[in-house]
Amino acid sequence: MFQPLDPLLHSELRLAVMSLLVSVEEAEFPYIKEQTGATAGNLSVQLDKLSEAGYIAVEKTYKGKRPCTICRITPAGLKAFEGYVDALKSYLEISN
Repeated sequence: MFQPLDPLLHSELRLAVMSLLVSVEEAEFPYIKEQTGATAGNLSVQLDKLSEAGYIAVEKTYKGKRPCTICRITPAGLKAFEGYVDALKSYLEISN
């Protein structure tokens, strides 16, 4: 039986962000932008959606006089990501 896929994580960019944040303690906005190839505007919107869902924590701070946005995956985000991966595996097992 197929497990439902989390529609929030089914977006290519949001899934890429979550995949990246799973493997690091935290990441700054420019690094995430570079790794995902997203535009600043689109990335900002997707980070807001993940933050509103409680999947990531976004900290806005400064490095010297420059604004700095730092993102971290939350325990709820990690659980959602792991659930999404398990759901994908359920699709692969049925097709084999």
